[in-house]
Amino acid sequence: MTDTLEPPDEHLVSLSKDGNLAAFNSLVDRYQSLVFTLCYRLIGERTAAEDAAQEAFLSAYRALHQFKGGSFRSWLLRIAANAARDELRRRMRRIPARSLSAEDSDDSALDPPDPAADPAAAFDDRSLGPALEAALRSLPPDQREVLLLADVHGFQYEEIAAATGVAMGTVKSRLFRARERLRRALERRPELFTRSGRLHDRGER
Repeated sequence: MTDTLEPPDEHLVSLSKDGNLAAFNSLVDRYQSLVFTLCYRLIGERTAAEDAAQEAFLSAYRALHQFKGGSFRSWLLRIAANAARDELRRRMRRIPARSLSAEDSDDSALDPPDPAADPAAAFDDRSLGPALEAALRSLPPDQREVLLLADVHGFQYEEIAAATGVAMGTVKSRLFRARERLRRALERRPELFTRSGRLHDRGER
């Protein structure tokens, strides 16, 4: 019987560091959908997300010598988040700047949100579909970024701080505000929760 197990990331990374392009292409094939999805949800525009994803893989290949072990997936997604952030900055420079409201300012540290009340559990419910995507797009980019990294891709606070280049307290603050905004946006569509049974399970406030 032929062994169909795919080689682990560590093996492909090691070969890639030795100049094996086929090995790196295998990593690209393995993670291109994940990287594109993250970039698309952060940017909200397909062509720009494709550009950011391509730049992420190019940056990862150029920086392979800096990868010292651990989770290659997490390392790659940090690079992808940076690439998406750079693309967002380029896009924002082409549109008029808007004033930040007091609610947008999130430099103060807050306690971590209660996971039990986490509205991002809706990510597991495909029936929310377009409404959830629209709610995500309504978030400020920095809040959307930490929400996706934490609640979709499972990053720890330390990883998010490293990926975004901000302090731990700011990560917690942005995540708290993002979850609250997402919860409020979804609560404006109670019929979605009624259809999925989630509203009755949690109880109306």
